[in-house]
Amino acid sequence: MICYHGTPLSGGNKIIAECFNYRDAMVSFFAPDAIETCAEICRSVVLDNGAFSAWRAGRPVENWSAYYSWVDKWHRHPSVLWACIPDVIDGDEDANDELIERWPHGSFGVPVWHLHESMERLHRLAICFGTVALGSSGQYAEVGTTSWWHRMSEAMSEVCDEEGRPKVKLHGLRMLDPTVLAHLPLASGDSTNCGRNIGIDNAWKGTYAPTSRSVRAIVIMDRIENHAKASRWCGTSGRQMNFELLDYG
Repeated sequence: MICYHGTPLSGGNKIIAECFNYRDAMVSFFAPDAIETCAEICRSVVLDNGAFSAWRAGRPVENWSAYYSWVDKWHRHPSVLWACIPDVIDGDEDANDELIERWPHGSFGVPVWHLHESMERLHRLAICFGTVALGSSGQYAEVGTTSWWHRMSEAMSEVCDEEGRPKVKLHGLRMLDPTVLAHLPLASGDSTNCGRNIGIDNAWKGTYAPTSRSVRAIVIMDRIENHAKASRWCGTSGRQMNFELLDYG
């Protein structure tokens, strides 16, 4: 599984240059300043349309032409693998399908299925695309709640075979929580956990707590990347460990 660490980071591109070498990054169009650094030093980069950040800021995107141009500039770079197709957070399915139809960059784009949308749309996207991103939204906006796990269980039943193996590559938006990684068979996921926490000094206590933000970033990323990840859906719904990941031999 590929863990995409979101930018920006507290401390700017200097911190990114110190700790993102040979790692994987997601750069948002809402805060694109890190793209040049990430494209040159990261193992791989994906482009986020910034819809979630804009929505949370109360400035939902209405015109996507600037994003299309940004993707056009970077999609030929060897380390940039794909971009999120524009989506409307909490929007209806027709609006999001229309944005897919308008997408000018073909198979370079990955569509977003929102958890409040129908299973029929998820089924359709899984047939038409090689990768589908899963976005928490509506009554399922908070990752890891009981209702979120119930909805995710329905989604896994739709896109996994009888042995729990995904029929399509799945990307989890904001889903690098260790519990999520241990249960969902994601091909990739992202979060801004690193960027949000390296600058909170009172969260790093004790004799051996790192004071350097770049070292803090490395600690967070290592813990996420080295956690056991599920290869198939076992229907655990976040309530117990995925015991098949453990070796009792």
